[in-house]
Amino acid sequence: MPELEILIGGRSFDVACQEGEEHYLQAAADMLNTEASALIAQTGRIPEARMLLMAGLMLADRTAGVEDRLKVQEDEIEALKAENERLKTSLEAAQNRPAPPPERVEVPVVPSSVTDTLAELAARAESLAAQVEEKASTNAE
Repeated sequence: MPELEILIGGRSFDVACQEGEEHYLQAAADMLNTEASALIAQTGRIPEARMLLMAGLMLADRTAGVEDRLKVQEDEIEALKAENERLKTSLEAAQNRPAPPPERVEVPVVPSSVTDTLAELAARAESLAAQVEEKASTNAE
C-alpha cells in the first residue's frame, strides 16, 4: 500500500492509499491545502485539528453548493427529457393519423340550355351578317 507525504496548511502528513489512487489523494490534499492556507492567511497560526476541521467544513460547504446546482441541472434535464418524449409522442401520433378525406371541390358548370341558346344566337348573328353582306353586294351592283 503506497504512502504519500502531503502538505496541508504548511504541515506535513504521511497518508496511505490504495495502489493507483495516489493521484486522487494528492488532488484531494491540494484542495484541502488551498482551504487551509486561506484560513491561516486570515487567522494566523491555528491548532492543527481546528485548521483541518475548518478547511474540511469549507470544502463540504462548497461541495453542498455544487450538489445543489447539480440537482437543479438534473431536474432541468429530466424536464427536458419529458418534454422531448411528449413531443416525440405527438409527432408519432401526427404521422400515424390517417390522411384527411379529400376535399370535394365543385366546379360550376354552364347548363346545356345556356350553351344551346348561345349557339342559336351565334347562328342567327351569322345569318344576319350573311344577309347584310348579300344586300350590300346587291346594292353595289
